[in-house]
Formats: sequence, C-alpha cells, structure tokens
Amino acid sequence: MNRAPLADRIRPQSIDEVCGQQHLLGDGKLLRNIIERNEIPNMIFCGPSGVGKTTVANIIASRTGKTLRRLNATTASVSDIKDIVLSLDSFLAPEGVLLYLDEIQHFNKKQQQSLLEFMENGKITLIASTTENPYFYVYNAVLSRSVVFEFKPLEPEDVETALRRAADILIIDDYKAYNISIEDGVLTHIAHTANGDVRKALNALEIVFLAAKPDKNGNMSVTMDAAQQATQRKAFRYDKDGDSHYDILSAFQKSIRGSDPDAAVHYLARLVSAGDLQSICRRLLVIAAEDIGLAYPNAIVVVKACVDSAFQLGFPEAQIPLAEAVLLLATAPKSNSAICAIGDAMTDLSEIDTGDVPEHLKDSHYGGAEKLGHGIDYKYAHNYKNHYVQQQYLPDNIKDKKYYIYGQNKTEQAAKAYWDKIKEENI
Repeated sequence: MNRAPLADRIRPQSIDEVCGQQHLLGDGKLLRNIIERNEIPNMIFCGPSGVGKTTVANIIASRTGKTLRRLNATTASVSDIKDIVLSLDSFLAPEGVLLYLDEIQHFNKKQQQSLLEFMENGKITLIASTTENPYFYVYNAVLSRSVVFEFKPLEPEDVETALRRAADILIIDDYKAYNISIEDGVLTHIAHTANGDVRKALNALEIVFLAAKPDKNGNMSVTMDAAQQATQRKAFRYDKDGDSHYDILSAFQKSIRGSDPDAAVHYLARLVSAGDLQSICRRLLVIAAEDIGLAYPNAIVVVKACVDSAFQLGFPEAQIPLAEAVLLLATAPKSNSAICAIGDAMTDLSEIDTGDVPEHLKDSHYGGAEKLGHGIDYKYAHNYKNHYVQQQYLPDNIKDKKYYIYGQNKTEQAAKAYWDKIKEENI
C-alpha cells in the first residue's frame, strides 16, 4: 500500500506543533501574532531546507479563506502565473489567492515582476520561500512589498521531538504487525547528525526501520549500529553556488583574521569535505595579502607554495598543505595596511578629481618630451644619499594625501623607523 512521505504524515497542523523556530513562533513573536490575527501580508521565508518553511506556509493557508495555489519556481513558468491571474475575481477564487511560491530564487526578474500588480491590490498574497539570501536573489520591487522572516536550522532537541512523533507513526501505521523496539540513543544520534534538517533526519529514520529484520516471533529491533551506518557522514550545509558557500568562506576568513586557528581549521574541514579546492586556495591567497599583509610579507610566498602543492596533490592529500597554510595565517601577525591603502586610493579615483601626473614624473624617453616640459627637474633617487630625495610624486590635487599608514607590528614599525630616520636626515 502506497503511503504519503513520512515528512507529510507528521507535518504539524498548528503553530504549537511546529518544532523549533521559537524566535518567530514563540508567544508574542511577530510571525505568530500575524498568523493568529489572520491578516496575512506578503512574506518571504528564507532558510535552509527541512526547517519548517513549507509547514508554516501550510498552516497559514489553512487559516485563510483565500484559495491556495502552489508553484515551484524550478518548474513553473509565466503561463502558470497567467492561469492564477485569470482565476482572480472568479468563483474559483472569490476572496483572492494565497500563492505559495517555493524556491523563488529560480524566478527571473520578469516572472517576479508579473506578480507585483496583484500583490499591491491584494488579490494575490504571496508567501515565497528560498534557501538563499533573499536580498541577493529576490528583486527589490518584490522585497519592498514583503516581510522577510529567517528560519534557522533546528536544534537537535527539536529534531528529536519530530523523530519521536515519526517513530510513533511508523510503529502504529507501517509496522503494526511487529513488536518494535528502538535502542537507546538511536533517535538522539540521528538528530545530532542531521544538522538541523528534519527532512534529512526522517529519511535516516525510515532507512533504519527498513534495515530492521523481524525474528520468527515478529520482534524487530531498530539498532544504534543501523543508525550509525545510515548517518556515516554528518550532513552539513554547503552549496558551491549558494548562500552557504559564502557564509562558510566568510567564517573561514574571519576566523583566520581573528587569529583563531581552531575555528579556521574547522571551516577548512567543511570546505575540504565539499571538495572545494578552488575556493579554498583563492581565499587563502586573498587572506595572505589582505589580513597578514606587510606584518609578515613572506606569508604569501609560503601560502602560494602550499596552494601549488595542493593543486598538484589533489584530495585527500591536499588537505595537509592547506592546513599548513591556514595555521600559518591564523597564527601570523596581522596587518590590513595594504588593503586600506589601495582601498582609499581607489575611492579617491572614483569620487574626486585627483589631477594629472606631475610634469617632472612624465615619460621623457622620446624626442620632443623636453619641449613639452616632461621630465624636467626630475631627481633620480639613486643619485642621492640613502637612495632617497624629497620631491613631489602625487598629483597636485592630492599632493599631501597619505594612503599608507604603517601597521602596528614589528616589521612595519621597523620600516617606519628606517624611513623616519632617512627622511629626517634629508630635511
């Protein structure tokens, strides 16, 4: 007998049955108040898979008198939207339509904008869901007419609550002919390896039930061994083209910048597990220049060698030189003087008139340059003591600008002391 998916069979029918998301659905929280008042605005639910976005949308739909229509943006087209529009003001949708649009990030700008007129006049109430950052993937016109709610990964305790409910359903409905026993710790183990994704946890639970074999007396045991085999690799959220990709890379760089080698290695392990060698190597080279910079100029040399080694070795051995580079950077002295200097210079180029190159610095290696005044009065630094001479190098409009501020580290302060002494002697 064919049964509905387990996730659908245990899906909560009321707010109080929803596991987790108390920051949205707890007493007095905004989304709960909206649902209870039954005055539903256009909303966007963002968050990872398996955390209750569809469940909450279904609960909202069941409380409103509007006709519920569902579309998945991965397969829907403009014609599907036109069909919904045609049903407005008809006996098919006398109170308007509540449209649940899943994976809205797959709709292009034209498709999203086709909803705007009807969102504004209230004939379509949109509840859109996405696993990506809506501020990157949903167009501003839709965003400005919607309230965004972020759903978070569930805590293991919340996942375990859902698993217990699911286990009861399996025992009562699917395995009622057997005497089922579940070893201690099975549900807890599955909950802790699901990384906040109820759907993933339910899939694992169904597998361990299927793996249980009845004895001649009809007794079946759901074992920890089966649970461990079903969850050999803990689920983690990573998508090379998705929002989590940038979240992990961001945490990776910030941990190195913050000189936390343990956190840095943790996020490296996530990236290695995803096989994302290209992103790791690119980010390490950026970090060497952006965050370590002139405090330890040789860091980028070592990192480049580690990156080259990683590409030559490939996984799994590539993780070793990558770990070496990460730990070197995380424990190295830090300076952002280089990125600050170039950042300020680029800002000036885009925002102010910096002026022309000074005449004495212009190219003079051609006939007629002297007549144009190019190169005249240029002082060749190597002809002077300590290979330094005071002269203007910046354009007139910004001749007193200071882009480079020496970092407060041993290497840059030594360079500063050297040049302070040289320039003082040149006065």
